[in-house]
Amino acid sequence: MDKKRILVTSGVVVVLGVLVYLQFRHWQAFDWATFWSEAHEIRLWHIAHAVALIYIAYVMRAIRWKIFLRPVRPKASSLEMVAPTLIGFTALALLGRPGEFIRPYLIARRQNLPVSSQIAVWAVERIFDIGAFAVLLALAIFLPDALGSTPHPEYKGRLILGGVLLLFVVLGLTVGAIVVSRKGEALASWFEQRFAHWSKNMGQRFAQKIREFGAGLNTIHGPFSLLLLILVSLGMWYVIAISYHEVTIAYHHVSDVLGDTSLDIPITQVLLLMGSSMVGSLLQLPGVGGGSQLATIAALEHIFDVPKELALSCGIMLWLVTFVAVVPLGLLLSHHEHLSLRRLSEESHRAEKESIAVSPGSSAST
Repeated sequence: MDKKRILVTSGVVVVLGVLVYLQFRHWQAFDWATFWSEAHEIRLWHIAHAVALIYIAYVMRAIRWKIFLRPVRPKASSLEMVAPTLIGFTALALLGRPGEFIRPYLIARRQNLPVSSQIAVWAVERIFDIGAFAVLLALAIFLPDALGSTPHPEYKGRLILGGVLLLFVVLGLTVGAIVVSRKGEALASWFEQRFAHWSKNMGQRFAQKIREFGAGLNTIHGPFSLLLLILVSLGMWYVIAISYHEVTIAYHHVSDVLGDTSLDIPITQVLLLMGSSMVGSLLQLPGVGGGSQLATIAALEHIFDVPKELALSCGIMLWLVTFVAVVPLGLLLSHHEHLSLRRLSEESHRAEKESIAVSPGSSAST
Protein backbone atom coordinates (compact mmCIF):
# COMPACT_ATOMS: atom_id res chain seq x y z
CA MET A 1 0.00 0.00 0.00
CA ASP A 2 1.53 3.36 -1.04
CA LYS A 3 1.77 6.42 1.24
CA LYS A 4 -1.12 8.24 -0.48
CA ARG A 5 -3.48 5.30 0.06
CA ILE A 6 -2.36 4.96 3.70
CA LEU A 7 -3.05 8.66 4.34
CA VAL A 8 -6.47 8.54 2.66
CA THR A 9 -7.48 5.37 4.53
CA SER A 10 -6.25 6.80 7.84
CA GLY A 11 -8.24 9.97 7.26
CA VAL A 12 -11.41 8.01 6.47
CA VAL A 13 -10.92 5.85 9.59
CA VAL A 14 -10.56 8.96 11.78
CA VAL A 15 -13.65 10.67 10.33
CA LEU A 16 -15.76 7.51 10.56
CA GLY A 17 -14.50 6.95 14.11
CA VAL A 18 -15.70 10.42 15.12
CA LEU A 19 -19.08 9.83 13.43
CA VAL A 20 -19.51 6.46 15.16
CA TYR A 21 -18.62 8.03 18.52
CA LEU A 22 -21.16 10.83 18.02
CA GLN A 23 -23.80 8.29 17.03
CA PHE A 24 -22.94 6.18 20.08
CA ARG A 25 -23.42 9.15 22.40
CA HIS A 26 -26.70 9.94 20.67
CA TRP A 27 -27.85 6.29 20.94
CA GLN A 28 -27.00 5.66 24.58
CA ALA A 29 -30.60 4.59 25.14
CA PHE A 30 -30.48 2.18 22.19
CA ASP A 31 -32.52 -0.98 22.82
CA TRP A 32 -30.73 -3.95 21.27
CA ALA A 33 -33.47 -6.37 22.31
CA THR A 34 -35.99 -4.34 20.30
CA PHE A 35 -33.55 -4.19 17.38
CA TRP A 36 -33.20 -7.99 17.16
CA SER A 37 -36.92 -8.64 17.69
CA GLU A 38 -37.79 -6.22 14.87
CA ALA A 39 -35.26 -7.85 12.54
CA HIS A 40 -37.27 -11.09 12.67
CA GLU A 41 -40.40 -9.32 11.40
CA ILE A 42 -38.91 -8.18 8.08
CA ARG A 43 -40.77 -9.37 4.96
CA LEU A 44 -37.99 -11.18 3.10
CA TRP A 45 -39.96 -11.36 -0.16
CA HIS A 46 -39.64 -7.60 -0.57
CA ILE A 47 -35.90 -7.81 0.19
CA ALA A 48 -35.52 -10.44 -2.55
CA HIS A 49 -37.48 -8.20 -4.92
CA ALA A 50 -35.18 -5.27 -4.05
CA VAL A 51 -32.07 -7.38 -4.78
CA ALA A 52 -33.54 -8.48 -8.12
CA LEU A 53 -34.15 -4.83 -9.05
CA ILE A 54 -30.54 -3.94 -8.19
CA TYR A 55 -29.35 -6.69 -10.53
CA ILE A 56 -31.63 -5.30 -13.25
CA ALA A 57 -29.94 -1.92 -12.69
CA TYR A 58 -26.54 -3.58 -13.28
CA VAL A 59 -27.85 -5.04 -16.54
CA MET A 60 -29.01 -1.56 -17.55
CA ARG A 61 -25.50 -0.29 -16.83
CA ALA A 62 -24.17 -2.96 -19.18
CA ILE A 63 -26.66 -1.88 -21.87
CA ARG A 64 -25.56 1.73 -21.46
CA TRP A 65 -21.90 0.78 -21.86
CA LYS A 66 -22.82 -1.12 -25.04
CA ILE A 67 -24.29 2.12 -26.42
CA PHE A 68 -21.02 3.90 -25.64
CA LEU A 69 -19.11 1.19 -27.53
CA ARG A 70 -21.27 1.40 -30.66
CA PRO A 71 -18.91 3.68 -32.67
CA VAL A 72 -15.84 1.43 -32.14
CA ARG A 73 -17.37 -2.01 -31.48
CA PRO A 74 -20.79 -2.06 -33.19
CA LYS A 75 -20.99 -5.88 -32.91
CA ALA A 76 -20.33 -5.98 -29.17
CA SER A 77 -23.34 -7.28 -27.23
CA SER A 78 -24.82 -6.01 -23.99
CA LEU A 79 -24.45 -9.52 -22.56
CA GLU A 80 -20.67 -9.23 -22.92
CA MET A 81 -20.76 -6.18 -20.64
CA VAL A 82 -22.68 -7.87 -17.80
CA ALA A 83 -19.86 -9.97 -16.30
CA PRO A 84 -17.30 -7.10 -16.20
CA THR A 85 -19.99 -4.88 -14.67
CA LEU A 86 -20.79 -7.35 -11.87
CA ILE A 87 -17.12 -8.12 -11.22
CA GLY A 88 -16.27 -4.40 -11.25
CA PHE A 89 -18.93 -3.48 -8.69
CA THR A 90 -17.95 -6.47 -6.55
CA ALA A 91 -14.39 -5.12 -6.50
CA LEU A 92 -15.71 -1.67 -5.59
CA ALA A 93 -17.70 -3.15 -2.68
CA LEU A 94 -14.78 -5.24 -1.37
CA LEU A 95 -11.77 -3.05 -2.18
CA GLY A 96 -13.28 0.44 -2.21
CA ARG A 97 -11.67 3.07 -4.46
CA PRO A 98 -8.74 0.78 -5.47
CA GLY A 99 -11.28 -1.32 -7.38
CA GLU A 100 -12.93 1.49 -9.34
CA PHE A 101 -10.97 1.00 -12.61
CA ILE A 102 -11.48 -2.78 -12.81
CA ARG A 103 -14.69 -2.51 -14.82
CA PRO A 104 -13.28 -0.32 -17.64
CA TYR A 105 -10.05 -2.34 -17.55
CA LEU A 106 -11.87 -5.66 -18.06
CA ILE A 107 -14.05 -4.27 -20.85
CA ALA A 108 -11.02 -2.79 -22.62
CA ARG A 109 -9.16 -6.09 -22.39
CA ARG A 110 -12.07 -8.15 -23.67
CA GLN A 111 -12.93 -5.79 -26.51
CA ASN A 112 -9.27 -5.31 -27.47
CA LEU A 113 -9.42 -1.55 -26.89
CA PRO A 114 -7.02 0.87 -25.18
CA VAL A 115 -7.63 1.04 -21.44
CA SER A 116 -7.60 4.84 -21.62
CA SER A 117 -10.58 4.75 -24.00
CA GLN A 118 -12.72 2.83 -21.51
CA ILE A 119 -11.60 4.94 -18.56
CA ALA A 120 -12.86 7.82 -20.70
CA VAL A 121 -16.23 6.09 -21.02
CA TRP A 122 -16.24 5.52 -17.25
CA ALA A 123 -15.69 9.25 -16.66
CA VAL A 124 -18.54 10.25 -18.99
CA GLU A 125 -20.78 7.57 -17.46
CA ARG A 126 -20.47 9.29 -14.09
CA ILE A 127 -21.80 12.51 -15.60
CA PHE A 128 -24.88 10.66 -16.84
CA ASP A 129 -25.31 9.12 -13.37
CA ILE A 130 -25.14 12.48 -11.61
CA GLY A 131 -27.41 14.11 -14.18
CA ALA A 132 -30.06 11.35 -14.12
CA PHE A 133 -30.20 11.24 -10.33
CA ALA A 134 -30.32 15.04 -10.15
CA VAL A 135 -33.31 15.15 -12.54
CA LEU A 136 -35.21 12.53 -10.52
CA LEU A 137 -34.37 14.23 -7.23
CA ALA A 138 -35.45 17.61 -8.60
CA LEU A 139 -38.77 16.12 -9.68
CA ALA A 140 -39.20 14.65 -6.20
CA ILE A 141 -38.42 17.99 -4.54
CA PHE A 142 -40.35 20.31 -6.82
CA LEU A 143 -43.48 18.23 -7.41
CA PRO A 144 -46.49 19.75 -5.61
CA ASP A 145 -46.84 18.36 -2.06
CA ALA A 146 -43.95 15.92 -2.64
CA LEU A 147 -42.33 17.02 0.63
CA GLY A 148 -45.44 18.14 2.47
CA SER A 149 -46.06 14.72 4.03
CA THR A 150 -42.61 14.39 5.62
CA PRO A 151 -42.56 14.51 9.45
CA HIS A 152 -40.39 17.64 9.24
CA PRO A 153 -41.82 19.93 6.54
CA GLU A 154 -39.57 22.68 7.95
CA TYR A 155 -36.74 20.98 6.01
CA LYS A 156 -38.51 21.74 2.75
CA GLY A 157 -36.73 25.04 2.20
CA ARG A 158 -33.30 23.46 2.71
CA LEU A 159 -34.15 20.56 0.43
CA ILE A 160 -35.37 22.90 -2.31
CA LEU A 161 -32.13 24.90 -1.97
CA GLY A 162 -30.15 21.66 -2.21
CA GLY A 163 -32.11 20.64 -5.30
CA VAL A 164 -31.43 24.00 -6.96
CA LEU A 165 -27.72 23.74 -6.18
CA LEU A 166 -27.61 20.20 -7.57
CA LEU A 167 -29.27 21.34 -10.78
CA PHE A 168 -26.68 24.12 -11.08
CA VAL A 169 -23.95 21.51 -10.64
CA VAL A 170 -25.48 19.45 -13.46
CA LEU A 171 -25.75 22.57 -15.61
CA GLY A 172 -22.09 23.34 -14.91
CA LEU A 173 -21.07 19.79 -15.81
CA THR A 174 -23.06 20.05 -19.04
CA VAL A 175 -21.39 23.32 -19.99
CA GLY A 176 -18.02 21.81 -19.10
CA ALA A 177 -18.73 18.78 -21.29
CA ILE A 178 -19.60 21.05 -24.23
CA VAL A 179 -16.39 23.06 -23.75
CA VAL A 180 -14.27 19.88 -23.55
CA SER A 181 -15.93 18.38 -26.64
CA ARG A 182 -15.14 21.51 -28.67
CA LYS A 183 -11.89 22.83 -27.15
CA GLY A 184 -10.61 19.79 -25.25
CA GLU A 185 -7.07 19.65 -26.62
CA ALA A 186 -6.50 23.39 -26.18
CA LEU A 187 -7.82 23.18 -22.60
CA ALA A 188 -5.62 20.17 -21.83
CA SER A 189 -2.54 21.95 -23.18
CA TRP A 190 -3.35 25.04 -21.08
CA PHE A 191 -3.56 22.93 -17.89
CA GLU A 192 -0.34 21.14 -18.81
CA GLN A 193 1.53 24.43 -19.17
CA ARG A 194 -0.21 26.23 -16.30
CA PHE A 195 0.72 23.62 -13.67
CA ALA A 196 4.09 22.60 -15.13
CA HIS A 197 6.01 24.86 -12.70
CA TRP A 198 4.13 23.38 -9.73
CA SER A 199 4.40 19.72 -10.57
CA LYS A 200 5.04 18.22 -13.98
CA ASN A 201 3.01 15.13 -13.07
CA MET A 202 0.09 17.26 -11.83
CA GLY A 203 -0.16 19.11 -15.12
CA GLN A 204 -0.02 15.87 -17.07
CA ARG A 205 -2.71 14.27 -14.92
CA PHE A 206 -5.07 17.23 -15.35
CA ALA A 207 -4.44 17.23 -19.08
CA GLN A 208 -4.94 13.48 -19.36
CA LYS A 209 -8.24 13.61 -17.47
CA ILE A 210 -9.48 16.28 -19.89
CA ARG A 211 -8.35 14.26 -22.91
CA GLU A 212 -9.95 11.09 -21.50
CA PHE A 213 -13.21 12.91 -20.87
CA GLY A 214 -13.15 14.36 -24.39
CA ALA A 215 -12.50 10.89 -25.83
CA GLY A 216 -15.43 9.56 -23.81
CA LEU A 217 -17.70 12.27 -25.19
CA ASN A 218 -16.70 11.21 -28.72
CA THR A 219 -18.33 7.83 -28.04
CA ILE A 220 -21.74 9.54 -28.05
CA HIS A 221 -22.54 8.91 -31.70
CA GLY A 222 -25.21 11.44 -32.58
CA PRO A 223 -28.49 12.70 -31.05
CA PHE A 224 -30.17 9.27 -31.07
CA SER A 225 -27.36 7.72 -29.00
CA LEU A 226 -27.50 10.67 -26.61
CA LEU A 227 -31.26 10.21 -26.18
CA LEU A 228 -30.81 6.47 -25.54
CA LEU A 229 -28.12 7.14 -22.94
CA ILE A 230 -30.34 9.66 -21.15
CA LEU A 231 -33.36 7.33 -21.14
CA VAL A 232 -31.36 4.32 -19.95
CA SER A 233 -29.74 6.42 -17.20
CA LEU A 234 -33.08 7.77 -15.98
CA GLY A 235 -34.64 4.31 -16.12
CA MET A 236 -31.73 2.75 -14.23
CA TRP A 237 -31.88 5.24 -11.38
CA TYR A 238 -35.64 4.89 -11.17
CA VAL A 239 -35.20 1.11 -10.84
CA ILE A 240 -32.70 1.73 -8.02
CA ALA A 241 -35.25 4.03 -6.35
CA ILE A 242 -37.87 1.28 -6.54
CA SER A 243 -35.36 -1.08 -4.92
CA TYR A 244 -34.92 1.33 -2.02
CA HIS A 245 -38.70 1.58 -1.76
CA GLU A 246 -39.04 -2.22 -1.65
CA VAL A 247 -36.69 -2.34 1.34
CA THR A 248 -38.80 0.21 3.22
CA ILE A 249 -41.93 -1.78 2.33
CA ALA A 250 -40.25 -4.87 3.82
CA TYR A 251 -40.34 -3.04 7.16
CA HIS A 252 -44.02 -2.08 6.98
CA HIS A 253 -45.04 -5.16 8.98
CA VAL A 254 -42.55 -4.19 11.69
CA SER A 255 -44.00 -0.68 11.71
CA ASP A 256 -47.54 -2.06 11.96
CA VAL A 257 -46.57 -4.17 14.98
CA LEU A 258 -45.12 -1.06 16.65
CA GLY A 259 -48.05 1.11 15.59
CA ASP A 260 -45.59 3.33 13.74
CA THR A 261 -46.05 4.72 10.21
CA SER A 262 -42.69 6.48 9.77
CA LEU A 263 -41.50 3.99 7.15
CA ASP A 264 -44.52 4.55 4.90
CA ILE A 265 -42.24 6.59 2.66
CA PRO A 266 -43.51 7.44 -0.85
CA ILE A 267 -41.11 6.74 -3.67
CA THR A 268 -40.58 10.47 -4.34
CA GLN A 269 -39.17 10.85 -0.83
CA VAL A 270 -37.12 7.66 -1.10
CA LEU A 271 -34.87 9.68 -3.41
CA LEU A 272 -33.82 11.71 -0.35
CA LEU A 273 -32.57 8.48 1.23
CA MET A 274 -30.67 7.67 -1.96
CA GLY A 275 -29.09 11.11 -1.89
CA SER A 276 -27.95 10.74 1.71
CA SER A 277 -26.51 7.31 0.92
CA MET A 278 -24.59 8.66 -2.08
CA VAL A 279 -23.13 11.53 -0.04
CA GLY A 280 -22.17 9.12 2.75
CA SER A 281 -20.52 6.73 0.30
CA LEU A 282 -17.76 9.32 -0.19
CA LEU A 283 -16.47 8.07 3.18
CA GLN A 284 -16.13 4.32 2.76
CA LEU A 285 -13.76 1.70 4.10
CA PRO A 286 -13.01 -1.24 1.75
CA GLY A 287 -15.30 -4.17 2.49
CA VAL A 288 -16.82 -2.35 5.48
CA GLY A 289 -18.46 0.81 4.20
CA GLY A 290 -19.38 3.10 7.06
CA GLY A 291 -20.31 6.47 5.64
CA SER A 292 -23.19 5.25 3.53
CA GLN A 293 -24.84 3.40 6.42
CA LEU A 294 -24.41 6.26 8.89
CA ALA A 295 -25.81 8.84 6.46
CA THR A 296 -28.83 6.68 5.59
CA ILE A 297 -29.55 5.87 9.24
CA ALA A 298 -29.27 9.56 10.15
CA ALA A 299 -31.70 10.50 7.35
CA LEU A 300 -34.21 7.87 8.46
CA GLU A 301 -34.04 9.03 12.05
CA HIS A 302 -33.92 12.81 11.66
CA ILE A 303 -35.88 13.44 8.44
CA PHE A 304 -38.50 10.67 8.68
CA ASP A 305 -38.63 10.22 12.49
CA VAL A 306 -37.99 6.48 12.29
CA PRO A 307 -37.23 4.99 15.75
CA LYS A 308 -33.51 4.40 16.41
CA GLU A 309 -33.68 0.62 16.35
CA LEU A 310 -35.74 0.53 13.16
CA ALA A 311 -33.55 3.16 11.47
CA LEU A 312 -30.40 1.13 12.21
CA SER A 313 -31.92 -2.10 10.88
CA CYS A 314 -33.36 -0.50 7.74
CA GLY A 315 -30.19 1.51 7.05
CA ILE A 316 -27.97 -1.56 7.22
CA MET A 317 -30.40 -3.53 5.04
CA LEU A 318 -30.40 -0.78 2.40
CA TRP A 319 -26.60 -0.91 2.32
CA LEU A 320 -26.58 -4.71 2.04
CA VAL A 321 -29.09 -4.68 -0.81
CA THR A 322 -27.68 -1.79 -2.83
CA PHE A 323 -23.92 -2.22 -2.27
CA VAL A 324 -23.21 -5.76 -1.10
CA ALA A 325 -25.80 -7.94 -2.88
CA VAL A 326 -23.65 -7.99 -6.03
CA VAL A 327 -20.72 -9.63 -4.21
CA PRO A 328 -21.79 -13.33 -4.29
CA LEU A 329 -22.40 -13.42 -8.05
CA GLY A 330 -19.42 -11.17 -8.76
CA LEU A 331 -17.09 -13.47 -6.80
CA LEU A 332 -18.57 -16.51 -8.53
CA LEU A 333 -17.92 -14.97 -11.95
CA SER A 334 -14.39 -13.91 -11.04
CA HIS A 335 -13.64 -17.39 -9.70
CA HIS A 336 -15.09 -18.99 -12.84
CA GLU A 337 -12.85 -16.77 -14.99
CA HIS A 338 -9.81 -17.27 -12.69
CA LEU A 339 -9.54 -13.58 -11.90
CA SER A 340 -7.95 -12.06 -8.79
CA LEU A 341 -9.61 -8.80 -7.77
CA ARG A 342 -6.47 -7.46 -6.11
CA ARG A 343 -4.34 -8.28 -9.13
CA LEU A 344 -6.93 -6.68 -11.40
CA SER A 345 -6.89 -3.59 -9.20
CA GLU A 346 -3.11 -3.30 -9.48
CA GLU A 347 -3.16 -3.91 -13.25
CA SER A 348 -5.98 -1.41 -13.87
CA HIS A 349 -4.25 1.36 -11.90
CA ARG A 350 -0.96 0.60 -13.60
CA ALA A 351 -2.66 0.83 -17.00
CA GLU A 352 -4.29 4.13 -15.98
CA LYS A 353 -0.90 5.58 -15.00
CA GLU A 354 0.70 4.33 -18.21
CA SER A 355 -2.03 6.03 -20.24
CA ILE A 356 -0.99 9.33 -18.61
CA ALA A 357 2.68 8.74 -19.44
CA VAL A 358 1.97 8.24 -23.16
CA SER A 359 -0.83 10.78 -23.54
CA PRO A 360 -0.68 13.26 -26.45
CA GLY A 361 1.08 16.44 -25.44
CA SER A 362 3.10 14.85 -22.62
CA SER A 363 6.86 14.84 -22.66
CA ALA A 364 6.91 11.05 -22.95
CA SER A 365 5.21 11.21 -26.32
CA THR A 366 7.35 13.89 -27.93
